[in-house]
Amino acid sequence: MHSDSYIVEDVSIEQTLLRDRTNTDVIAQELQKLIRLELQPKVKDIDEKGEYPRTFLQKLGEIGGFKQTVPMQFGGTGYQGLKFPVQMIEAISQECLNTGFITWCQFACTWYLQNSENEYLLNNVLPKVANAEILAGTGLSNPMKHFAGIEKIALVAQRQAGGCLLNGTLPWVSNIGSGHYFAIAAQLADSDDYLMAIANDDLPGLTLRCNTHFIALEGSNTYSCIFKDVFIPNELILAAPCSEYVERIKAGFVLTQVGMGLGLVASCIELMKEANKRLEHVNCFLDDCVEALENELETLRLHTYILATEISNHQRIRDNKFFKAVVQARATASELALRAAQSAMLHLGAKAYLEGSTVSRKLREAYFVAIVTPALKHLRKILSHMKDISID
Repeated sequence: MHSDSYIVEDVSIEQTLLRDRTNTDVIAQELQKLIRLELQPKVKDIDEKGEYPRTFLQKLGEIGGFKQTVPMQFGGTGYQGLKFPVQMIEAISQECLNTGFITWCQFACTWYLQNSENEYLLNNVLPKVANAEILAGTGLSNPMKHFAGIEKIALVAQRQAGGCLLNGTLPWVSNIGSGHYFAIAAQLADSDDYLMAIANDDLPGLTLRCNTHFIALEGSNTYSCIFKDVFIPNELILAAPCSEYVERIKAGFVLTQVGMGLGLVASCIELMKEANKRLEHVNCFLDDCVEALENELETLRLHTYILATEISNHQRIRDNKFFKAVVQARATASELALRAAQSAMLHLGAKAYLEGSTVSRKLREAYFVAIVTPALKHLRKILSHMKDISID
């Protein structure tokens, strides 16, 4: 769609976007154009050369992609629920999961900020992150696993006048780099309480190191973060203690990740359909055929959209039944992604096994959907502890 081909009351698309960012249909159209022009030509370089799609994220921020759920008083549009962010991450992940993942990282940090009660962060940091003027990541993999009893907390905070002093190492934090912000959680020393805060590489004592390479998601700007007597001022603290705050953000954190799985499965189905133009007569003997996967994808998609709409109900997100439904949707996304990618490999046969093939990338991406925190085994552990809670 060219900018001069969409006119509303003789106003160009650019003027319309400036005037009314609440029009999610218009932003969705601009997103598709952005994917086509800015992302599609870069996918191989992102995957094979580890190119970081900075420009795409920044342009996504410019068209309003991250500010849909942000309250109007902080520069957002006040969109209720998380359906649009899920759909945005889904559309991007269908083309490139690396970019879908870092889009989720940027949204997740926006989500943390808008749910904080820290006036400095709300007024000074949130608008810049929501516009992607500041790019941002989420360093909550370790604390999420810690709270699930999987590993020890990586960061410890010592209260000091005006803030806290942090020490420890976060092994992998994505969508960060020079000038980027990211969220962290730390245990308060000599306490059972925790804090959550925003950090960046300008803080003295904080070092970012990139010494690991991945079989997928190499273009995600993933670094180890070493904290050595890093002072976090009160103005950067999201919540301390943070138990009630975590209850506000956890369902959104998990649910928006489902968009990655939805997009990946949809792209695998398209590859299978293309293969079936020549090989349907033999592919029909494989498990997980196109029609079966399409039905399961649509069921998961509709269920996820319903949950995403309901998440604006603050009473609902504190309901254990609701969170169990969110966790189950996320686990189903992992399982379906693995099945769809494997089936796509088998549908294409030898062509899928060629170096650089699209479907081989999809297989690697599917493993990431099942491994990224909360990983499939993590989700199943949560569900095992919630087995007595029924979800209708």
